[in-house]
Amino acid sequence: MAEVHGICDGRFEAVRAAFASNLDLGLDVGASVAVHQDGQPVVDLWGGVVDDAGTPWERDTIVNVWSTTKTMTALSALVLADRGELDVDAPVATYWPEFAAAGKEQVLVRHLMSHTAGLPGWDEPMAPEDLYDWEKATSLLAAQAPWWEPGTASGYHAVTQGYLVGEVVRRVAGQSVGTFFAKEVAGPLGADFHIGTPAEHDHRVVRVIPPPALDLTSDPGGMAVRALSNPKLQAEQSWEVDWRRAEIPAAGGHGNARSVATVQSVLACGGEAGGVRLLSEAGCERVFREQSNGTDLVLGMPLRHGIGYGLPSEAIPISPSGRACYWGGWGGSLVVVDLEHRLVVSYVMNRMGEGTQGDLRGASLVFATYASLA
Repeated sequence: MAEVHGICDGRFEAVRAAFASNLDLGLDVGASVAVHQDGQPVVDLWGGVVDDAGTPWERDTIVNVWSTTKTMTALSALVLADRGELDVDAPVATYWPEFAAAGKEQVLVRHLMSHTAGLPGWDEPMAPEDLYDWEKATSLLAAQAPWWEPGTASGYHAVTQGYLVGEVVRRVAGQSVGTFFAKEVAGPLGADFHIGTPAEHDHRVVRVIPPPALDLTSDPGGMAVRALSNPKLQAEQSWEVDWRRAEIPAAGGHGNARSVATVQSVLACGGEAGGVRLLSEAGCERVFREQSNGTDLVLGMPLRHGIGYGLPSEAIPISPSGRACYWGGWGGSLVVVDLEHRLVVSYVMNRMGEGTQGDLRGASLVFATYASLA
């Protein structure tokens, strides 16, 4: 039996069992899971190892969570919207004038936040290290034309979304999205999550275990290839110090399940958690304004998007709640935020699974959580 550490309220023993099973079966190598209800931790578990030497995954171990980072960037934008400093229905060019180039005058902020802006990749060649150059990444996106009519369909902005939303945050707040998140969100909440990870945390960062390479050969000229192969991102790039230091707000955040749940509990609890209010209840409801519902042009699968988060659907029944949202990261990290039950379930791991749509490891923990509630 895997050795599992942390706390687990007796009501949620099914979560502990599912977590331990993932480790016992070799599905996970090292991981953490957290469940927060009413802003309080009811499950905070970790276990497994972080390297071939058998070094244990510790309480404060953190790892790159890939696109789960998007929920942190989205929350930052929602905070600014709730303060009245950012209008999600306004043209992006209101805040970022250069963005109006190439026919993008009417692209709205909410289009950026829902993967419907038509900018899922770069037209100009991008080297992997160009992701560390904020000015280059954002200026190229500002200059190019959309790949489809914005607002009419989603096409997963796997890496570009962070630069797009992040630049709007920077223009509005006068500071980078990583700095804003640290000062205005993670700091007040005491959350150990970082968009641009400072050197003092390096000793706690563990490497992801890369998955098999994505197979993009079935449609060599298709949207997925254009969006996901420029630059050609390898999981090993996240091992680089420059990756950790850079602000890559769609894919480069570092944290653990506890920190993800701590931040997203603000949304789950109507804007306030741990005695810290960051949003009004109305500000939280923005998430549920449906922006698209159909086959994603990049991923080729049915997706339903609100503003900043994915929404459950028949194709992805990630929550039985009528007021839940979610997102996950390449390889399997996941967060589900349920406003009806004032609940967050988060899962973070080092062994990356295949594909970009997650896998049953995180889903089993979510299902076990809802079974515990029932």
